[in-house]
Amino acid sequence: MPSSASSSPGDTAAAPPQEPALQAHFDRTIARDQRVEPRDWMPEGYRRTLIRQIAQHAHSEIIGMQPEGAWITRAPSLRRKAILFAKVQDEAGHGLYLYSAAETLGADRDDLTDRLIEGRQKYSSIFNYPTPTFADVGVIGWFVDGAAICNQVPLCRSSYGPYARAMVRVCKEESFHQRQGYELLRTMMAGTQAQRDMVQDAVDRWWWPSLMMFGPPDDDSPNSAQSMAWRIKRHSNDELRQKFVDMTVPQAEKLGVTLPDPELKWNEERGHHDFGTPDFSELMRVIKGDGPCNAERMARRRTAHEEGAWVREAAAAHAAKQARRTAERARGEEKEHAA
Repeated sequence: MPSSASSSPGDTAAAPPQEPALQAHFDRTIARDQRVEPRDWMPEGYRRTLIRQIAQHAHSEIIGMQPEGAWITRAPSLRRKAILFAKVQDEAGHGLYLYSAAETLGADRDDLTDRLIEGRQKYSSIFNYPTPTFADVGVIGWFVDGAAICNQVPLCRSSYGPYARAMVRVCKEESFHQRQGYELLRTMMAGTQAQRDMVQDAVDRWWWPSLMMFGPPDDDSPNSAQSMAWRIKRHSNDELRQKFVDMTVPQAEKLGVTLPDPELKWNEERGHHDFGTPDFSELMRVIKGDGPCNAERMARRRTAHEEGAWVREAAAAHAAKQARRTAERARGEEKEHAA
């Protein structure tokens, strides 16, 4: 079991000294690249780090429904509407998987939601940017879901079992989303000049925020080193950013768009692309709540939570009723066997 399942996910006080044998067993599990499971003992710092990361990931999936969801009623065809509906539904499912994974660590889903709404937990900075044209839907699929794949595929080998297993299905669906976004852009690039200009404009606006998705540079990332030591994550922020750039450049060439970075070029010696430095001061502003759509995203999430209270209450009442009926049937069967 987690070492302190009753403590709050946001606690920062140092955990009491743990039994050396338990700590040694945990260390061996990590060193052998084996999985830690919910019933296993784990350091309090490991548990808190996982809750923070998984909760932020779950919040991002739920908030991430908004930018594209706003285009469902305005999609240019029934086919595009159906595709977008399916994708947004997938994102809702991802959030539910991840909240469930956090619950295996002793977190409470309602508490996590309250922390998000009150601004005590974060979600990905990328979802605080506007989507003024339908080309943004395609670029989100190409860039944002592509960046998510780079970041999340290694999480399928995360040291925490429930998180790793949840990520297997999430990554399969994210891969489909990335291809769907790229297909939309290829269709638009084969259209009119106005459509091609729309795609290029969306690429120009989303490129740098997409690079910021991987977090601050390694030297300024306070949690990355420890997460890698615990094998919660497998690669540093800068390594993942480089992988995304290398993956995206040939796709952009095939698509026929220009990535808005004058420093972007192939480095034969490194075997990777050189690229410019994102404006990480902008990343910090967005994370702190000063992005173009922070207030709008949180207002919608808060309203949805408040307006959905009756649904949660009804579901809880139904579950309680079903539990009572199950208990009554069990008691009846016991009486029959006793007779």
